[in-house]
Amino acid sequence: MNDEKIKKNYSKKLKLFEKYNQYYYEKSKPLVADHAFDLLRKEIIQLEKEYPFLKTSKSPDKNVGYKPSKIFRKVNHKSPMLSLGNAFSEDDLINFEKKILNYLHQNSNIEYSAEPKIDGISASLTYINGEFKLGLSRGDGKEGEDITANLKTISDIPKKITCKNFPEEIEIRGEVFIQNTDFKKFEDKFANPRNAASGSLRQKNPDDTKKIPLKFIAYTFGFAKGLKINNQKDFLNNLKKWGFKTNPLNITLTGIKELMDNYRQIEKKRSNIDFDIDGIVYKVNSFQLQKRLGYVTNSPRWAVAHKFSANKGISKIKHIDIQIGRTGALTPVAKILPVNIGGVIVSNATLHNEDEIQRKDIRVGDTVVVERAGDVIPHIVSVDLKKRKNFDKFIFPQKCPSCGSKTIKEFNLTTKKKDAVRRCSSEGYECEKVSIEKIKHFVSKEAFNIDGFGKKIVENFWNEKLIRLPQDIFSLDFKKIQSMEGWGKKSLANLKYSINEKKNISLERFIYSLGIRHIGFENAKLISKNIKSSKNFISIGDKAKFEELLNIDGIGETQINSLKNFFLNKTNLKILKDLDKILTINDTTNLRNNGLLKNKVFMLTGKLTGISRAEAKSLIEENAGIIISNVSKKLNYLITGDKPTKRKVDAARQLKIKIINQNELFKMLNKTS
Repeated sequence: MNDEKIKKNYSKKLKLFEKYNQYYYEKSKPLVADHAFDLLRKEIIQLEKEYPFLKTSKSPDKNVGYKPSKIFRKVNHKSPMLSLGNAFSEDDLINFEKKILNYLHQNSNIEYSAEPKIDGISASLTYINGEFKLGLSRGDGKEGEDITANLKTISDIPKKITCKNFPEEIEIRGEVFIQNTDFKKFEDKFANPRNAASGSLRQKNPDDTKKIPLKFIAYTFGFAKGLKINNQKDFLNNLKKWGFKTNPLNITLTGIKELMDNYRQIEKKRSNIDFDIDGIVYKVNSFQLQKRLGYVTNSPRWAVAHKFSANKGISKIKHIDIQIGRTGALTPVAKILPVNIGGVIVSNATLHNEDEIQRKDIRVGDTVVVERAGDVIPHIVSVDLKKRKNFDKFIFPQKCPSCGSKTIKEFNLTTKKKDAVRRCSSEGYECEKVSIEKIKHFVSKEAFNIDGFGKKIVENFWNEKLIRLPQDIFSLDFKKIQSMEGWGKKSLANLKYSINEKKNISLERFIYSLGIRHIGFENAKLISKNIKSSKNFISIGDKAKFEELLNIDGIGETQINSLKNFFLNKTNLKILKDLDKILTINDTTNLRNNGLLKNKVFMLTGKLTGISRAEAKSLIEENAGIIISNVSKKLNYLITGDKPTKRKVDAARQLKIKIINQNELFKMLNKTS
């Protein structure tokens, strides 16, 4: 799939998601089943991961819920109401726990609190000195609707709590829902139980809300002052003592096996439960560990929602397309007979790479099982060999379908194996398809973000021979464009304005726009922060400059080799020099907050105790410290753990750099290990 198709596919999915989101949260009229909604969200996020240029402020992982309604007063949550990441398989769960263990630097299993995820409406209840003062909807996660009066009509919500251990101030969070047995009385008014709960809770008149037998189950807290509880299990027990109802199916479990056993049991009895559930929520039980783990974007690192069953369908492969990306990667996509999977018509399925085709022995004409379970696009699970006829084996192209160059599998230095992905061996702009994709990337949102210069425009201008290299964008033949179909004076003026406006760009965006393999936006930021100026970047081809980059924590040999290959190419050097003359590329300035470690430079070596490298680095950077990965005169402190690298310790001693252990680091941070 080329970039134009990818962007079109992404835009279509995002618009659909926004529509679903609006109907789900604001209008309380869900258009699709929750499973289909969740899968669409995951597909969009996965697309953004694979193609970073797609990501916008509208990305699902940057937004929670939907903007608050104008009907109600808007109030900021003291602590954001974040959404949870999703798991769709046992492998997803294993990966979830692996990340936790790696971050905490632990080998032992983690204790989890597990409870079925009720399909209702999230609400936050603020209590001050035991009195229910404010009730908010989730809203967009940062700002909710004041629905206090409506929430007060729900008998499950205590209005006054007199228990001695109840916190001075706390936000109790939970789910408002209607039981399936109660819903039967309202089937003619609402589409489903969730719709009934949402619609009732957001009535202008609380008396209308009171007519619906809404329930409330509490499950967590947001802001809290004076809460003296150490884990989720004890918190739930205290919720019951304070007068709240909690999920009767909540259980404390340890290890993936126990989580999966419980998941299967709940899934079996799902139909007999008197409220709708769409999965199981797992939370790390310890509040101390939750605090250490923290958050990623808009979701906690310590919790995940394990959703029920993936959707599958049966179809036939009509043919296999080979699509070429900006890095030369050849991606096979199966064109299949359209099939309805979970309410979505599917006609494409990713085949991932050559190895995947060989492993599953996928052939044109095969009857296959197709699954929608959070992949970028649906994928093929298996082939029905009983229905196979004399179909030929699929031969992956040994030459690029675009330029005819040899296709290769590169040797991966990390895995010590050949890559699964086969690539065009041409040097970037020598291949037409790669060139087009690179220019699409150049004008994309995260790069130059030129309004009105979408992927279709790139293809049209390429076909008209208006562009061949990125710098051509800034010297377009507007007379010729004006004669082309679809271009009037206004659209032409807008394009001119957009292009001129983007002649001023940050260094990090500029580096990212070049589409260098393994240099995504985060790596571009790291490089720009250390390189400082475009002049330094353009002269990076010097050996010394490459060696200097190895000092950047997060930049390794893989990235360095990509940069070397980029700078060895004469076309790339011409692009850099031409763009440098045309553009104003802004130098990077380090804006660091005040912190206990401000402007102090650290390096870590050896195994730390009770804390992972990632967490230690995070602590240092949170306190305005700087992390590097090589010993140099810039280094202020070498932090050593168990079995440190001797070479690094010796080098630090030679340069008279102070060597400390993690306890000394904690003292600097006024912490105890």
